Formats: sequence, structure tokens, C-alpha cells
Amino acid sequence: MQITELTRRLEVAEAIAARAGALALRYFHDRDSLHIEAKRTLQDMVSEADREVETLIRDALSAAFPGDALLGEEHGISPGTSGLTWVIDPIDGTAPFLAGLPGWCVSIGACDADGPVIGVIVAPVLGETFTAARGVPTRLNGVAVRVADRLDLTTGLLGIGANDRVPAPKVGLMLADLMDAGASWTRYGSGALMLAWVAAGRLVGYVEPRMSAWDCMAAYCLIEQAGGQVLAFPLGEAITRPAPVAGARPGTFDEVLRLTRVDDIAYWEG
Repeated sequence: MQITELTRRLEVAEAIAARAGALALRYFHDRDSLHIEAKRTLQDMVSEADREVETLIRDALSAAFPGDALLGEEHGISPGTSGLTWVIDPIDGTAPFLAGLPGWCVSIGACDADGPVIGVIVAPVLGETFTAARGVPTRLNGVAVRVADRLDLTTGLLGIGANDRVPAPKVGLMLADLMDAGASWTRYGSGALMLAWVAAGRLVGYVEPRMSAWDCMAAYCLIEQAGGQVLAFPLGEAITRPAPVAGARPGTFDEVLRLTRVDDIAYWEG
């Protein structure tokens, strides 16, 4: 796809994300009245806000680009013919959203057969919008940003995510290994948002042993277009299944993989 067409799609996605973020923020301010359900576990929650925001995004993208496929956390996958798939997380960080914390975002990404091509992340409470497309530099509220150029694992912060898809003792061992290496790590609500912070140079990297495509695809584009490296996410039929995720500044990426073993699928499944 030509850069002019990607730029057009990026502009449309940014406008849709702004609308979605405004809707999510209205729900956020009225969250005590939301109907909430558990999905896989009691820690994996969904509300009517998640579903309604995703419906807004899907309807708008389908109207603008009827040939594109859609994959969303709440409403699954819809096939397309263009070779481009939109990957949607209407509210990444539902737990902090429901708790009244600011660490959540709306994430709209897109990928083709070669990987991420578009990324838009809106954090409504924080008033921040991250955008990028393949060949289009990453911007935060319209200003170009880059991955950290001087910080490393001992002088900066590494974002960490984990969930019940991996053994708790191995998560503990990963954190212990990082601390033994002198690394400082943090967890802030939304994995997608922390990945966006890698692109903006606020974190030196982010790692999670199992993550879904809708949590990382938009941010992967942000990181790549900001000069960072990412661990390739499976595409094709495998895109619907959780996979290891890592993104970091170039000088830190290999060290993150070595210390966390996040790319060693057999280790985490054993």
C-alpha cells in the first residue's frame, strides 16, 4: 500500500479514535452505573463501555474501508479483501478504567502481511494521542517523538505485563532476574499505553509473556516508526491467539529478551 493511502487511513483512524475516546471518557465519568461482567477470569473484566466503543470503531472503519478486515477484542474477526486488517482494543486497561484510574486507552492498529502499518492510541484522561504509519514518523499530540536514546535498563524504566496465561512462579523469576541485573521495572494499567511510552522515550522497553494482537499492534507500529525494535507478532490465522510481546530501544532490545526469555515459548508453556 502506497504511503499516501496509508496516510489517508491514518488520518481517518485518528479521527475515529478521537470519537471513540470521547465516548469512552463519557462512560468513564459515569462508570458506577456500568454493567460489568467477567470473561475468562474475575481479573478479566468487560463492561458495556468496551462493547459500545468497539462497535463505534468497527462501524466507522467498515464505512470508510469496506474491503478491510477487522479484529477486535470484544466482537472478534470479520474478513476482508484488501489485505489490511484493523486490530482494535476499545478500552485497553479495563481494570484501571473501572477503578477510576487514568491508565487506560483506546487502541486502533492495522497490519498487512509484513506486520504493523498503522497505529493510533488515545489516552483520554491524560489528553494524549499517539500516531504513526509505516513511513510516517511517530507523533505525540502532533509532535515527533523517538525511543530513548541514552537510557538503558539500569538508568531507565522497563514496563512489565503479565497475566494468568503464564505460570506465576515464572513471572516471579523473570522479575527477580531483572532486579538482579540492576533493572528497574514498572506496571501502569494498560500494556498498550506502556508500549506507546516506549515509542515516546519514556520507557526503555516493555515485555509481556502473553498478549493479544489488539493489545500491541497499534503500539508496535508506534515503536517501529520511532526507531525501536519489536518482537514480531504472529500473523495470518495465528493473529487471534495470544503471543509473547516485547518492544524496546535498539540498544536494550536484545538484553530484554535475554533477561526475560519472553521469546522462549517452550519455557513459558512448560
